[in-house]
Amino acid sequence: MAMVVQANRRNPGLGGHLATYQSAANLYEVGFNHFFRAPGDDSGGDLIYTQGHSAPGLYARAFLEGRLSEKQLKLFRQEVDGNGLSSYPHPWLMKDFWQFATVSMGLGPLMAIYHARFMKYLEHRSMAKTAGRKVWAFLGDGEMDEPESLGAISLAVREKLDNLIFVVNCNLQRLDGPVRGNGKIVQELERAFRGAGWNVIKVLWGANWDPLLASDHKGFLRQRMESAVDGDYQAYKANDGAFVRKHFFGDNPALAEMVADMSDADIWRLKRGGHDPDKVYAAYHAAVNHSGQPTVILAKTVKGYGLGPVAEGQNPTHQLKSLGEEDLRAFRDRFNIPISDDQIDKAPFYKPPPNSPEMKYLRARRKALGGSLPVRKPTADPLPAPRLNDFKPLLTGSGEREMSTTMAFVRALTTLLKQDAGPPRGADRRR
Repeated sequence: MAMVVQANRRNPGLGGHLATYQSAANLYEVGFNHFFRAPGDDSGGDLIYTQGHSAPGLYARAFLEGRLSEKQLKLFRQEVDGNGLSSYPHPWLMKDFWQFATVSMGLGPLMAIYHARFMKYLEHRSMAKTAGRKVWAFLGDGEMDEPESLGAISLAVREKLDNLIFVVNCNLQRLDGPVRGNGKIVQELERAFRGAGWNVIKVLWGANWDPLLASDHKGFLRQRMESAVDGDYQAYKANDGAFVRKHFFGDNPALAEMVADMSDADIWRLKRGGHDPDKVYAAYHAAVNHSGQPTVILAKTVKGYGLGPVAEGQNPTHQLKSLGEEDLRAFRDRFNIPISDDQIDKAPFYKPPPNSPEMKYLRARRKALGGSLPVRKPTADPLPAPRLNDFKPLLTGSGEREMSTTMAFVRALTTLLKQDAGPPRGADRRR
C-alpha cells in the first residue's frame, strides 16, 4: 500500500493498484509460506502466473526478504533509468525476478494451460523431469470473461493436467463495478469448469461462519446465502455490521435470532473464505494432492479488503491510487502496524526487525521450500548461430514455384531443430 501511495504522491499520473492485492493477500501468502517450491538442483520448482495488478504485494514480500531495496520500492513504475520496478510482471523488464509476463487479460490462463501441457509432453518423452512440479495461475473473476481465459480449459482435461492449478480471486468486481451485479460469478464459473471436467474447489466462507452454518438445522442460512446475488454482497461490504444485520439476516426471524447475541462488530468480522488462511490452506492441500484432473479454486474475497470505507467493496476501488491521513490511520489500526501518529501521513515503509517472530517465520518457510520466489534463473546454454548455408533451399527456392509462407516457416523450424536439438521426437504441426 505504501509503495503505491508514495509513488502517486510524487507523480499523480503514475498509476498502480491497491485493491487487487488487498483481496488476494492471503491467497498468495499461504502459497508462499507452504506450497510454492523454488527451483533447485533436483527440480525446476513451481511456476507462478501472477495476477498482474497484484504485483506491488509481491514486491513488498521481496522487500521483506531483502531481495529488493527501499530505493527500488521508491522507483515503482519508474524503471526507465534502471533499478525501478516494472508496473506488471515481465521477465524482459526484470529478467531475474518475474517468471512470466501477465496482465494481457486472459493470456495468463491460456499460457498456463499450454505450459502445463508442454511439461507433461517433455516428461512423457524422457526429455525433462517435470513430475511433481505445479503450474499455478492466479486470475481475476472479471478476467475470466476474456475469451482466452476459458478457451482451452477442455484441453487441460483431455490431457489430464493434474500439474495445473487455477486460483480465481472472486472479489466480485472488475475494473469499474460488479462482475455479475445481479448474478453469481462463483456459481457460473463452477458450472463452466465442472462441466468441462475440472476438479472444482470453492472457498466461500471463513471459519467464523462455521458455528452459524452448524446451527442452521433448517437450511435458512444456506438458502439466504444462495438468494443473495453478487451485487448484494458488494453492498454488505460497502456498509457496516448493522447494515448486514438488517439486510442479510433481517429478512428471516430465524436468521435474526441466530445472530441476536452477536454485536454489529462481530457480524462485520464474519470473513469470506479467501481471507481465512486455514480455509485457503485446506483448498491448496487438496489441490496439490489431486491426481488425474486440473484443479480450479474459486476463492471468494472482498476487493479492497482492509482499505476501509473509502474503498472496501466500493465500485471505484480498482482505480484507487492513494489514501488520505484518516484512511492511513484506519489501515494501520486494522492491521496493527506499529507506525506512530506523527509518521503515518508519510505512508512510510515498515519492515519488522530481523529477529522478530514474523521475519524468522518468513525466512524459515521459504528456506523449507527451497528459496525465494518469484525468481528467474536462466540455465540453458546458448545455442550456436545457424549457418546461412543451412537455409539455402529457402533462400534460393526450387525455381519451379513459389513457396507459401507457412511452408517456409515450418521448414525453417525443422532446419533449426535438426541443427541444435536433433530431430523432433513425435512432433507434428499441431503440437
